Amino acid sequence: MKGSKSGIVVGLEVHVEINTDTKLFCGCATKGSEEPNTRTCDVCLGHPGSKPVLNKKAVEYALKLCLALNCKINRELIFSRKSYFYPDMAKNYQISQYEIPLGNNGSLKLKNGKEIGITRVHMEEDPAALVHPAGMQESAYVLVDYNRSGNPLLEIVTEPELESAAEAREFMKQLITILNYLGIFDINQNIIKADANVSIKESGFVKQEVKNITGFKEIERALQYEILRQKAEVGASKKLSQETRAWDSEKGITFLLRKKETEEDYGYILDSDLVKTEITKELLNGVKEEMPELAHEKVKKFVSKHKIKQEDAHIISAEKELAEMFEKVSEEIDPVLAAKWLRRELVRVLNYNKKTLQEIEMDEKHMIQLLRLVENKKITDNVASKILEKLIEKPFDVDEYIKKEDLGAVSDTKEIEKYCKEAISENAQAVEDYKRGNEKALNFVVGQVMRKTKGKASPREVNDVLKKLIKK
Repeated sequence: MKGSKSGIVVGLEVHVEINTDTKLFCGCATKGSEEPNTRTCDVCLGHPGSKPVLNKKAVEYALKLCLALNCKINRELIFSRKSYFYPDMAKNYQISQYEIPLGNNGSLKLKNGKEIGITRVHMEEDPAALVHPAGMQESAYVLVDYNRSGNPLLEIVTEPELESAAEAREFMKQLITILNYLGIFDINQNIIKADANVSIKESGFVKQEVKNITGFKEIERALQYEILRQKAEVGASKKLSQETRAWDSEKGITFLLRKKETEEDYGYILDSDLVKTEITKELLNGVKEEMPELAHEKVKKFVSKHKIKQEDAHIISAEKELAEMFEKVSEEIDPVLAAKWLRRELVRVLNYNKKTLQEIEMDEKHMIQLLRLVENKKITDNVASKILEKLIEKPFDVDEYIKKEDLGAVSDTKEIEKYCKEAISENAQAVEDYKRGNEKALNFVVGQVMRKTKGKASPREVNDVLKKLIKK
């Protein structure tokens, strides 16, 4: 904590719901009916005499994350009972890991190169969902839906090495990128939540825990508020004590839940219903063979092999589907040109239409078709951008569309000169303004030429031709 240059110390406990078909210790579906309390059985409801059976696929997914986070993997998988009396756990304890986590002593690198230590990665079951009809603070009663109870969670605990709300958000973004590459998490279906431990220098680094923050954008909001709240409390000569708070995303505030308990308060004991599971060499090697190339590895490859800018490589690699499209497109199109169009134009059009790559029908074949025309100067960038906007809506044969709509680039110098001469004679005042030193006036004339060519001429070539004609 003394090493915190910002005077702020943040540690995260991130809970990731992994994308398995069935729950961690029973055969109930993790997805399907949303009718409350319909995806349940004796095991996930904790009925007497029911026995949990470990989900092998969940173990494999957990091992993948441990490897991706450079963790030391413990060869024995041991589960414990975390005891607490609360309606979201029907059996009054949660099956988790305490003494020996599946993985520990790992790390995750932020975009700026800073490495954040990973204390542990362990498996546990999700509690039920508590529904507060009038909000957590106002509701007179609470409803419990056990459909979620028993879903497989991975908890990732960081060292207290984050020094701002922005760094915490960046950590979450990098973590989600890893989860996406591993194929163990679906951002559209699975939940990712975080508990944030935050303290400031002014209080002597008295830790305040903020529970159940959903999504990486909310992490930044919650921490920004909590840091300001703590500073205001200390500024008002109030002494902070260790406590647990909740985040209200609608009001944008944290509020007190309870005075902070310790891990010892949960009375962990080994779960007698679950035997030790050996992480064999065969299992571990099998998981290693299935490990994909991760985002940071793609960044290195894109820079060294394809010679694109580091910043472009980071943006493209941040999304698995975009990185995969770039690799396919760059096999047939100049990688620098492909990077420019995928990183800027494709992302722009997707964002404007509020869509993701997974949601559209267009694929790398359409992108190659479009960029080949750009590369060979058969169409202008302006025309290509407009075609891309249409491709996002519904894909089509780009070559046929160009012929049908007569969108081929006007590259004949004499034809361009003809349009430029017309624009000069029709816009004499703008030409005079340019001659007097008003550079923007020339842009107006360029625009008139582009209108005459229906955007099919290269703006740079039009600019050059106009300058030559005006100087004569």
